[in-house]
Amino acid sequence: MVSPQNLNSHVLTLLESCIHLNHLKQLQAFLITLGHAQTHFYAFKLLRFCTLSLSDLSYARFIFDHLESPNVHLYTAMITAYASHSDHTSALLLYRNMVRLPPPRSRPNQFIYPHVLKSCTQAVGLESVRMVHSQVLKSGLGQHPVVQTSLLDAYLRFSSDAGSARFLFDEMTDRNVVSWTAMISGYMRLGQIGNAVLLFEEMPDRDVPSWNAVIAGHTQNGLFTEAISLFRRMIFVEEGAQGRKNKPNQVTVVCSLSACGHTGMLQLGKWIHGYVYRNGLVLSSFVSNALVDMYGKCGSLKEARKVFDRTLERSLTSWNSMINCFALHGQSQNAISVFEEMMACGSDVKPDEVTFIGLLNACTHGGLVEKGRLYFEMMTQNYGIEPEIEHYGCLVDLLGRAGRFEEAMEVVKGMRIEPDEVIWGSLLNGCKIHGRIDLAEFAAKKLIDMDPNNGGYGIMLANIYGELGKWDEVRKVRKVLKKRNAYKTPGCSWIEIDNQVHQFYSIDKTHPRTEEIYDILDSLISLY
Repeated sequence: MVSPQNLNSHVLTLLESCIHLNHLKQLQAFLITLGHAQTHFYAFKLLRFCTLSLSDLSYARFIFDHLESPNVHLYTAMITAYASHSDHTSALLLYRNMVRLPPPRSRPNQFIYPHVLKSCTQAVGLESVRMVHSQVLKSGLGQHPVVQTSLLDAYLRFSSDAGSARFLFDEMTDRNVVSWTAMISGYMRLGQIGNAVLLFEEMPDRDVPSWNAVIAGHTQNGLFTEAISLFRRMIFVEEGAQGRKNKPNQVTVVCSLSACGHTGMLQLGKWIHGYVYRNGLVLSSFVSNALVDMYGKCGSLKEARKVFDRTLERSLTSWNSMINCFALHGQSQNAISVFEEMMACGSDVKPDEVTFIGLLNACTHGGLVEKGRLYFEMMTQNYGIEPEIEHYGCLVDLLGRAGRFEEAMEVVKGMRIEPDEVIWGSLLNGCKIHGRIDLAEFAAKKLIDMDPNNGGYGIMLANIYGELGKWDEVRKVRKVLKKRNAYKTPGCSWIEIDNQVHQFYSIDKTHPRTEEIYDILDSLISLY
């Protein structure tokens, strides 16, 4: 007779050697013959191995369903597996079955609720979160930090109920750095930047994820200069602190590089690149892709290609980043060459919708109409990718620039989604290039219907009428613009000097050195 201790050790050893479902079934049969078909310890080990190592949720559920009275740990394992594999409906149905069981059967514990709440936000909605919240309070786990933080995050997934999340946060008796960071991340996700920053400044103690939350939040909300300022502040605080506990990690670096790319801060981007090497951060595919993207957006294509060539494990994101870098700067042939290199490498990497946006952009900049058409057909027919508005926009732009308006209109009419401003703007641009005033008038009217308060569209239509000699129509359009107080988005440019970006808008005098700038401009004009 094998002792329980020896059997436990033997079972765990056999599990470690399992590499196939058949091996697991043999071990399960062995346990059944020993009379352990309903032993929770062994059922838990089998179920966990099935979900974590084999990713076979159907057989894991088979094991679970054949248990007469599964305990809370088995419920937790099964619900966690469903939530982790994005099968949120199954997770919620199993949770519902659990709470409907009569006492004294298994009751949910603090480890189940985070996964249940995650599934609520993904599969159902706000009312389900409130329902689970009430069950949490009835179970007596309402003051548990893990459950409170999960509830906080769940409420923040819904913009209509940020108030409930903040009420929960304010009522928490034991706020830790995780709950502070969850609240900050939620505010950032909802675009409530001011509330997020105020909370960040109030934090009694900060860790790297909390810094990342506020830096990433600014980047995702388009506040790139502020994100860079926070990154610099983090570096300054970290260098002055003892123990260097808040040293930037890969997430910090990637978010900061994204901000550099959007603002054109090449010098700071290079400094961050150096920081990665100086501080021994792993140059993962994650960081390499961010570097390629940053160098590409800043126009340093040679550096982007160097980083790309040094990347050993190239994911699809790596290839897409390099293709889009070349496409962005009009290097059509280089973009296409990278795509052909990807297809020839023989790996498991297959192009996705982002790949084809890059390729279509490249064809547009290079005037490669037939090539663009070929890639569009390849995307839909060979890879079964449903065209999105960006793909249609690229194709219409490509055909419009080439003066092939009949084909462009066929594309617009055949779209399965409603044309947006990008579509009509692309068509209008092509009409202006080739002097198709009639079609330009049609496109401009579509744009005005979509955004009546955008003065730029009205001005374009007035200019079109002017070219046709329809002066009465010009006066009507300008009268409507004046009545609506329509705006025109001003042009913007920026320049990086001494690691600082200076932004300038058309007819803007808010820069602190405006007088000095205009004095120099006047002196230059006087030379002519």
